Amino acid sequence: MTGLLGRRAERAAIEHLLAQAQAGRSGAVVMRGEAGIGKTAILDHTRDVAAASGFRVENSVGVKPERQFAFAGLHQLCAPLLAHADALPEPQQAALLVAFGLRGGAAPDRFLVGLATLNLLAEVAENGPLLCLVDDAQWLDEASAQVLAFVARRVAAERMALMFALRDADASDVRPFAGLPELRLDGLGESDARELLASAVRAPLDVGVRDRIIAEARGNPLALLELPRSAPPTHLAGGFELPDTLSVPHRIEDEFRRRSSNLPPDTQLLLLVAAAEPTGDVALLWHATAQLGIDPHAADAAETASLLTTDTRVRFRHPLVRSAVYRTATPPDRRRVHGALAAATDPQTDPDRRAWHRAQSVLGTDEDAAAELEQSADRARARGGLAAAAAFLQQAAELTPQPTVRASRALKAAHAKHEAGAPDDSLTLLAEAAAGPLDALQRAHLELLRARITFHTTRGSDAPKMLLDAAKKLTPLDPPLARETYLHALQASFHAGRLGHGRWLQEAAEAARAAPAPPTPPRPIDLLLDGLAIRFTQGFEASVPTLQQALESLCNHDSPADDDNRSWLWLACHIAAMLWDDEAIYVLASRGVRLARETGALATLPAALNALTSVLVLTGETARATELVAEEQAITQATGAPPLPNARLTLASWRGRRPETSELYEAMVREARGRGEGATIGLAQISLAVLHNGLGNYDDALAAATPPVEYDELTFSSIALPELIEAAVRSGQPERAATAMELLESRARASGTPWALGLKARSRALISTGPAAEEQYREAIERLGQCRVATHLARAHLVYGEWLRREGRRRDAREQLRTAYELLSDMGADAFAERAARELRATGEHPRKRTAQPADALTAHELHIARLVANGATSREVGTQLFLSPRTIEAHLRNIFGKLGITSRRQLKEARLP
Repeated sequence: MTGLLGRRAERAAIEHLLAQAQAGRSGAVVMRGEAGIGKTAILDHTRDVAAASGFRVENSVGVKPERQFAFAGLHQLCAPLLAHADALPEPQQAALLVAFGLRGGAAPDRFLVGLATLNLLAEVAENGPLLCLVDDAQWLDEASAQVLAFVARRVAAERMALMFALRDADASDVRPFAGLPELRLDGLGESDARELLASAVRAPLDVGVRDRIIAEARGNPLALLELPRSAPPTHLAGGFELPDTLSVPHRIEDEFRRRSSNLPPDTQLLLLVAAAEPTGDVALLWHATAQLGIDPHAADAAETASLLTTDTRVRFRHPLVRSAVYRTATPPDRRRVHGALAAATDPQTDPDRRAWHRAQSVLGTDEDAAAELEQSADRARARGGLAAAAAFLQQAAELTPQPTVRASRALKAAHAKHEAGAPDDSLTLLAEAAAGPLDALQRAHLELLRARITFHTTRGSDAPKMLLDAAKKLTPLDPPLARETYLHALQASFHAGRLGHGRWLQEAAEAARAAPAPPTPPRPIDLLLDGLAIRFTQGFEASVPTLQQALESLCNHDSPADDDNRSWLWLACHIAAMLWDDEAIYVLASRGVRLARETGALATLPAALNALTSVLVLTGETARATELVAEEQAITQATGAPPLPNARLTLASWRGRRPETSELYEAMVREARGRGEGATIGLAQISLAVLHNGLGNYDDALAAATPPVEYDELTFSSIALPELIEAAVRSGQPERAATAMELLESRARASGTPWALGLKARSRALISTGPAAEEQYREAIERLGQCRVATHLARAHLVYGEWLRREGRRRDAREQLRTAYELLSDMGADAFAERAARELRATGEHPRKRTAQPADALTAHELHIARLVANGATSREVGTQLFLSPRTIEAHLRNIFGKLGITSRRQLKEARLP
């Protein structure tokens, strides 16, 4: 095959990929290169080799006009496989069928569709190796590209291979596939280029001309094959010229443009119909050309010119032919063609494509066409195609003649663009909508959306004031939404924190006190709003009853469908930490993870895992915390989202890992300052304080713990207080410890939880002497033993043991220090454990080193799988939870069994897992 001339390295890579897939070690590869470099030829070669080796081969091709149709590319690949969809768990099956428009239902999360696709392909691969080929992936619709990239990152032990061919383009076209293994296609070497050129030009070729062609083509196979076809024989004999100012793909496209422009007018129009209709449906082509009065035989000239074939499907020789034909056409001809295609498209079976063609046929505005696009947007949204819905709405707004309706549709399109993750486009549409006319409620919604975009893109900056202004305007128009917006303003103010411009938190709290009265009974978000407003106008103590009621209400509302409450779980976890309510924070953080898993909300699952990880660090379950960090990192890698450093920093600091903590701290603070997000700096400083208290660097710990307390940050002032008191006492600054102690005691009494009262007693003991100190130490151990925060219980034993040793009570000290050492060692709090070990050695006792366990050989990911299986989960259930296929879980289990020296799930249940 001429397209593979000289591609020895590429052939070897393909053979390796297929061999790995046959052996059950699936993989994916992305081919990149300029147009005409041979990507399609390599895919064709791979298809032939795979088919000869017993692979089932499925294909999909991205087409630029199809990018507005959600999941179109994915449906093209999966449609022949849907007979196997019955084997999927019901939520996955429903997600896939809803995405393809084959079933009604709630719009599925995109990554639940990804998991369903992964398991569908894995199910097919159980019957024999499967190869999935995707050509022109840069033109896939956004939903399909994200799902297929997700699948490519999650395949592991299936008998499956995926290959994507992407044309060199701007970063936005290839972003979903970034980070996948790449196969870069460069131009052919000179000898191979000469051989290919000789095969294309049968006439005698002047040596100078040949060398010029080879130099100008730069090894591009399509250029070597196509450019000489358009050159007159006299040029090939000595006068061949190529324009130096254009890139090779543009030159090829120009040659296709010239070749098509020499065809009869009806043939050119037929080519334009084919170029404008991306599905390749032959019947639709003939229906549309009949609308235009074109004889079907007009296609003969295009086939003779090697530009088009029309057998079972309409196929262009190369995508550049399609783009050349479409670009060459005049706007009136394009409108005629799209009008014919709209008339030929069945409005019952394919209403969205009909609406799209009709819209392209409009000159100026057309209300009926705009209304059809709006209906298409609603259908796309129902399938989970947010980007497609946004594109339809944007075009609908452009076609709307009546200014009031146009402004309304532009506002609706702006909302859709924001939901689809396109803030810049959303702001552009907001500017169009603002030109109006809009009524008062619409204008308030516009300002609210602009504020939310600002918050999501910068976190700090001007978002609090913008949200507050929107809330005030909504107050007389939509009281429930106004209350939610006030709460958003308070949340944004908390995020901005010390970096916010002005006293937004105080101002937002004061404005919220004047918000419309809540409904009866109040919703959890109403209690959150009222409690936070009290917190920052009347003080911590006054807010406790209302905020505790809010937490209780949220804990008692456990419905996956309750989106209003789910959206506030993050804020509620912070409030629970502020009130030292360990039970509420554990319940709410765990629920956030569970609901994200149940609904397949992979976009929000990493943040939920991040929150639960931080809670598990405090409860001393650092092994589980490490597992969740590994899961979060795997998911963000698979989805292309940035990793979340918060929980990793918390975990590293409690483990006493100074280099890792310092590196994460510097990165977090630098990024937080860039975003204007003061709250993140507070979290980072608390982690630094924990690290230095563990290491015994008390001056550094005091410096780190002081700012969160001084700024009175929502959560972090509570968490920082005990760190500050211990650091101040140990660094010889009792006055600062006493001042902080007054604040801690007042707030702990108001909270009344065992965690709060335990920290109060431990901190009071540190600044006390004699029997009073011992009484407080014992109370701290008793109180903290009644709650989940095992880390602080262990530290209570540690500081009690340190005090007993200084009092000369070495035997009593050994008991407390031994307990502290064992607890801290088991939970991986190595710096604090070393503190306990030093004190034990000072009493004359050498701490026993922890003996290695077989489970120590497991990675965090393997330990997570082992724990789930040991608790009775099946491979399918584990795969669903971790967004992996059952076969991949089985492969992990084989590794786990080997490392643990066991052979069955029953033995795994009996194994000692940390």
